[in-house]
Amino acid sequence: MRAYRTVGLALACALGAGTAAADVRIAFIDPLSGGAASTGILAQKTHQFYIDAINAAGGLNGEKLELVSFDNKVNAQESLIQLKKALDDGARFVVQGNGSAVALALTDAVQKYNERNPGKEVVYLNYAAVDPALTNEKCSFWHFRFDADADMKMAAMTNVIAQDKKIQKVYLINQDYSFGKAVAAAANKMLAEKRPDIKIVGDELHPLQKVQDFSPYVAKIKASGADTVITGNWSNDMVLLIKAGKDAGLKVNWETYYGGSPGTVTAVREAGVGTLKQVSEWHKNALPELDATVASFDKRFPGVENEYAYWRAKTMWELFAAAAKKAQSNDPVKVARALEGMKMQTSLGEVEMRADNHQILQPLYVSTLERGQKYDAEGTGLGWKTDAKVDGKATSLPTSCKMERPK
Repeated sequence: MRAYRTVGLALACALGAGTAAADVRIAFIDPLSGGAASTGILAQKTHQFYIDAINAAGGLNGEKLELVSFDNKVNAQESLIQLKKALDDGARFVVQGNGSAVALALTDAVQKYNERNPGKEVVYLNYAAVDPALTNEKCSFWHFRFDADADMKMAAMTNVIAQDKKIQKVYLINQDYSFGKAVAAAANKMLAEKRPDIKIVGDELHPLQKVQDFSPYVAKIKASGADTVITGNWSNDMVLLIKAGKDAGLKVNWETYYGGSPGTVTAVREAGVGTLKQVSEWHKNALPELDATVASFDKRFPGVENEYAYWRAKTMWELFAAAAKKAQSNDPVKVARALEGMKMQTSLGEVEMRADNHQILQPLYVSTLERGQKYDAEGTGLGWKTDAKVDGKATSLPTSCKMERPK
């Protein structure tokens, strides 16, 4: 498999805002209103930023890209309605990330659409929905995931937890849908394997993006005597949980998937809230100097609410552009075939799109929020410090995917 190097998206600092008379329409289907809007809107800006970079460099095989946004309110049924609108509007690529229940619905719908419409196939680029099923029993040739799945992230997290003998009692709190359940299942399994002495003192699921007051949940955590909380919560559910913990004086180790969700670091700015950790594919202090595209994004979109968070979007669009170049075509089927097995060297290490299940392999970082770091988060004076880095190949897990490829 040929290795591809980064396609030079650092030139993004010179970009304008948007495209005209686009030849390739890309549908962005994510929450743009409601409790998860801050996450969806930040992602929308990030994807637009990198699409503008591709267009500024001459486009995709000479054709311009256009991102057309559809608000799905983190609802699977609404997402299917918006997908139909996008397809009727001529979209050939679909981008989504927030909500694995949405991702599972879109994967199935895209599969069925492509079976009914040969010659008009659509490819689904998943940048954040991490239910392991999407690249295992529910895998599809038309789906590519550019984020580590829940099991891969939990493996990295529990490797670090296993070395910390101060951790004795763990409380699990997650969102009540496929992803949250996957996080809880992985935590129970991997902690039992790596630290059987740890006691799980709570395992709770709550409604997705509907809880406005997490104080009753925090009261349960305090009563359990937990020294550590593991959560896959994201967007408002992450911010409000942390705020409730701070208000209640809960001092625990917060082991999170999305501790970097917009607003979370601001919520823990004051001392005495315990330790906040996250597992991610990047953080601002992962490299000695800030990546040029990150600096350019921060300049184009100033403000705490716009702080750069989606390094995997950079990886996604660079691989996407490289695949189209390799295929010498923007046809979704040819781009998909070119993406399979593609490798690329990045400033953080090698990434690879697995051919057998379309799961990205990329470096992962377990990091802790601390003072005194070179680059802080949300203007708080607190920044992420690496505890451990896992190389991309080492994140690979067995897959049950049995993919049917188009003839």
